[in-house]
Amino acid sequence: MRCYSLRLAIVLAAAAPAGAQTEQCALIQSVTAEDRPNVGLTVIVLKTADQKSRLMRVLAPLGVLLPSGLGLKIDQADVGRAGFVRCLPNGCVAEVIMDEKLIGQLKGGQVATFIIFQTPEEGIGIPVSLAGFTQGFDKLP
Repeated sequence: MRCYSLRLAIVLAAAAPAGAQTEQCALIQSVTAEDRPNVGLTVIVLKTADQKSRLMRVLAPLGVLLPSGLGLKIDQADVGRAGFVRCLPNGCVAEVIMDEKLIGQLKGGQVATFIIFQTPEEGIGIPVSLAGFTQGFDKLP
């Protein structure tokens, strides 16, 4: 299997997960908040090795308020929140199984805004361009 990088806001990358015999391709985009250069996140979209599910994983910085989860808006329409599933040395991971509705919203959207919370009252919106999402997602094996 071979994955190619696209010259768009979203990159198509490949790596062999630990213990896997083949590479797994994913869309990856890393961004920082415009007003807070020390606050950023990485969005990863992939198909599971068994090809049965599509996942979105978001790596948020340490220090986020875990109970509030990760919010998502697409073109200012509220999509919902995802809970954090674990924290690693480099950040905390929120993960959702992507259904057809969410995939359609991402393909039809211009900007996804991920919202992390440092306090219950203070949400930080981090916009992520969806330019190239449809093309990249459709190329995922």
